[in-house]
Amino acid sequence: MTATPDLAATRLAADDLLRSVFRRHAVGVAVITARGAAGPVGFTATSLTSVSAEPALLSFSIGTGSSSWPTVSAAEYVGVHLLGEHQEELAATFARSGADRFAAPTAWREGPEKVPVLDGVLAWLVCRVVGRVPAGDHRIVLAQVLLGDPAGAGRPLLYHQGRYQGLRD
Repeated sequence: MTATPDLAATRLAADDLLRSVFRRHAVGVAVITARGAAGPVGFTATSLTSVSAEPALLSFSIGTGSSSWPTVSAAEYVGVHLLGEHQEELAATFARSGADRFAAPTAWREGPEKVPVLDGVLAWLVCRVVGRVPAGDHRIVLAQVLLGDPAGAGRPLLYHQGRYQGLRD
């Protein structure tokens, strides 16, 4: 007979449990960008997900307290950039509160639909926002893929156990 675990002894507050479990979940690192009235905004995201092939949809989440949220909440188009392992500092810049994310050394250009497109990434997409779904203190943004470039060189940047890492063989 299998012993029943003592669930009371292993319970954590739900938010602590969620953080603890997802620290063990290795994910790719993306930067989401948008153009606002005051200029470009962007943030590092580890919540990027492919949603549908037909139509081509993806999703990401963003905190409503994020400095990028006001622009993303109104943006018709967003840029989605998959980072390479050589772009750890770029990921950190876009994750840092108060940073001038588009200042040098960040290399970028205005892309289709005036979306800021980052240089040197593994892949980038320009997407049309089709929905914003409330989810606690975040919003899940659904976006339809319009165009992009999947041909960047390198290996993906990963986030695991609170650190950026490269893919190991």
